[in-house]
Amino acid sequence: MQQVLVALVPAVLAHAWYFGPGIFIQITLACGFAVLFEGIMLRLRKRPVKLFLSDYSAVVTGVLFALCMPSLAPWWVSATGMLFAVVIAKQLYGGLGFNMFNPAMVGFAAVIIAFPTELSQWLAPRALSPGLPGLSETMQAILTGSLPAAQSWDALTQATPLDSLRTGVQEGLLITEIHDAAIFGDFGGIGWEWIANWYLIGGLWLVYKRVISWHVPLAVLATVFLVATPPWLLGPDINPSPLQHIFSGALVMCAFFIATDPVSGPATLRGKLLFGAGITVLTLAIRRFGAFPDGVAFAVLLMNLCVPLIDRYTTPRAYGHRK
Repeated sequence: MQQVLVALVPAVLAHAWYFGPGIFIQITLACGFAVLFEGIMLRLRKRPVKLFLSDYSAVVTGVLFALCMPSLAPWWVSATGMLFAVVIAKQLYGGLGFNMFNPAMVGFAAVIIAFPTELSQWLAPRALSPGLPGLSETMQAILTGSLPAAQSWDALTQATPLDSLRTGVQEGLLITEIHDAAIFGDFGGIGWEWIANWYLIGGLWLVYKRVISWHVPLAVLATVFLVATPPWLLGPDINPSPLQHIFSGALVMCAFFIATDPVSGPATLRGKLLFGAGITVLTLAIRRFGAFPDGVAFAVLLMNLCVPLIDRYTTPRAYGHRK
């Protein structure tokens, strides 16, 4: 768990550079609530609090959840998300090792449904912003849910690249016309594509250190090319490129840091490949046909449901036994 946190540091720093210091406050809040709820539940369940808190699983859940949040999301969003993530999705299932669903994604799915307005207020990247909020303004927005009188949400926030892409397609615009917006960079959105690069580097470090296996990340990213390339080649004016999908949204973070959760994911190697491929197919389907611009959280949770079935049919035959 500690190595996962270390691997996330570059992406966190990049997030702070492009979108301001709010990410540090979001991480602090989410981790604080996660540890608090974990400690309360461990005491209620008469489990050794210090022993289970020292595994850092609650902290990892808090950090991953915070990285999905807008920088100025109010504190009660983190409190609600960690309540669902730690109490409902983890401790009520028996604690670490028994949870069926990825806790961070349960928390995020809960808050994006409960607080759609707060989850849509994303700051414009530094290059396009008239001035990112300072630490005091950020603290006020997070603790009170409102900005200083001299600032407005419309002036500071704007649609994410996936939001812009979705809206443009619904309005009948061509992909090339949509990409004329200042928010888009070379592949994804300004700032977002660099954050994705740092997730990629941190994830490859985890693969190199054998903290995670390569099967799920490879399946997630390779399936993007397998699924998104044919429609893009046939209609590049109406279908995003595979690189657009990869460097926009949370697919890279999902590939290395979320879908690789050893508890809620498959145990077999073939199962990991199927699991990663299924997450990508569902994510792209939700992006294209669903009600949300990015479907990573829902895709992960739906595939978590399939894990027992995947393990059942991908378990290799024991040596010496007939199939």
